[in-house]
Amino acid sequence: MNQDVRIAPGGLRELGLVNWAVCRAIARASGVREARLFTTLGRHGRLFRAWLLFASFLMPNGALPAAETELAILRVAFLRGCRYEMDHHIRLGRRRGLSTADIDAVLQAGAAAFFAGRRGVLIRAVDGLVETRHIEPAIWSELRTHYDERQLIELCILVGHYEMLATAIAALGIERDFGGQQDEDDRHEEERQRG
Repeated sequence: MNQDVRIAPGGLRELGLVNWAVCRAIARASGVREARLFTTLGRHGRLFRAWLLFASFLMPNGALPAAETELAILRVAFLRGCRYEMDHHIRLGRRRGLSTADIDAVLQAGAAAFFAGRRGVLIRAVDGLVETRHIEPAIWSELRTHYDERQLIELCILVGHYEMLATAIAALGIERDFGGQQDEDDRHEEERQRG
């Protein structure tokens, strides 16, 4: 175990049967051997179950289109330097219709310039929320032409939620997940970056 890990991921004994089974199912669905965010947070049983319910209302069952939810999450992960979130949401973004070009663009400075229309204003809104905790009036006005009130509320909560996760991941020293499909995705990403 890495020395930077402050709270180790739990196993069956620490998580209890129900939370352990949930974490195993999440890992399998994610294509990794262990979903360390879940096995770490699962050590706080009641909070873990309440968080899972809350998080499921944002993703995958939210009011925002799935691809746009993934764009917002990836943008937060990039701005916060949270590789753990990037690992998982690059894969999820692909499943939800993001192209390689979309993913490459959202994970760099000046991403809003790559996207037009509602996706461009979405990225500008996420940038504002992460960088200043505010959405400029002109951006808000443009958001209102693309999203209804429920979606606007959800966007603000979604960004805050993934900022919270990035903070918890860093503070607790949660290591990245590897194994299965994740290793394969990492190999492809390294090859793509080399050229």
